[in-house]
Amino acid sequence: MKEPLSLYELNSRVRQTLEEGLAGTYWLQAELSEVRVNASGHCYVEFVQKAPKGNVLLAKARGTIWSNVFQLLKPYFEEETGQPFVAGIKVLVEVVVGFHELYGYSLTVLDIDPAYTLGDLALRRREILKQLEEEGVLTLNKELPMPMLPQRVAVISSPTAAGYGDFCHQLQYNPRGYYFHVELFPAVMQGDSTEETILAALDDINARLQEFDVVVIIRGGGATSDLSGFDTYMLAAACAQFPLPVITGIGHERDDTLLDSVAHTRVKTPTAAAEYLIACMEETATALFALATRVQEGARARLRQEHLRLEGLRHRIPSAVYRYVARARMTLLSLHKDLEQSALTCLSSCRHKLDLLQQRLEDASPEKQLARGYSLTLKDGKAVKDARTLQPGDRIVTWLCQGEILSEVVNHNS
Repeated sequence: MKEPLSLYELNSRVRQTLEEGLAGTYWLQAELSEVRVNASGHCYVEFVQKAPKGNVLLAKARGTIWSNVFQLLKPYFEEETGQPFVAGIKVLVEVVVGFHELYGYSLTVLDIDPAYTLGDLALRRREILKQLEEEGVLTLNKELPMPMLPQRVAVISSPTAAGYGDFCHQLQYNPRGYYFHVELFPAVMQGDSTEETILAALDDINARLQEFDVVVIIRGGGATSDLSGFDTYMLAAACAQFPLPVITGIGHERDDTLLDSVAHTRVKTPTAAAEYLIACMEETATALFALATRVQEGARARLRQEHLRLEGLRHRIPSAVYRYVARARMTLLSLHKDLEQSALTCLSSCRHKLDLLQQRLEDASPEKQLARGYSLTLKDGKAVKDARTLQPGDRIVTWLCQGEILSEVVNHNS
């Protein structure tokens, strides 16, 4: 049996073995599951590796970033990535493997490569954008028509943010004097509450949807690392599907957040957001002025056209009147001839009828009848039509064509 070792002796041999076998530095890919900074400025982290599918832990190790390194490494990392140095991100760090007899195995961080984390963040963003695209909502907000007069503005911002004041000032004192109604829906624009408070503000606006034309999400300045709250799936999905156009001006010129990617319009700053709304109003005003000018010019052209037409008619009136009078004179002459001819025709017809009547009268006259051999017998100057009216001894006169005969009735056959 070998001589037994104390725990300290065994740990010392482990430390010596590790230091000899793993001398130098190593670049380590891992996820930060815990980040703590103590009062002395030292940062203590926990590195983990998870299974590709699921969250099963495959490996875990403690890490230390001494204050002199951490005060340089943290701002460098956050400036380059726009991501705070917090738990939940993946990092590529340069480490020294160490072992302490009391504290055990640990890794000391010497450097960090922000490009690796940027790649991971970009991958996460791409995955979220791909998911939104597969769900068919990625470009929904961008496809909404911008109102011609975006005057009723719902603003999501921190009420104390300088950017919010700049935005309101720019709208209120715009050079053309356009009116804007602005209502603030307060939200936390950095930190862990960003997503939750912005989603709550969107819900409040959605409940009063008919009162607004656009939604403006603004954030005045701040550290680049504070942008991580705008890179969540829930926030991106909510903005992509919001029924009003969403304008973002979160004060970050270099990179787009997920919120910028799904919003209707992305501008650089809150002031630029105000200028965009003023430009929309200006565009509509310009179109209206152009339309008014076209209407005026069209009216003037029509008046000129009608004036020329009336002038032409005025010059045509004398000749038209002359032609009308001439046509009327010809018509009267024609009617006069027609009337004269009609009168002559009527008189001729009447004369012919009178001639016929005269002939019939002449044919029916006593003289004509007497000339044919008839005679007319009169008694007391009246024609005798019935022999029974005569009595013997009556004196009668018989008219013949030539002369008359006086007779006395002796007898008669009745």
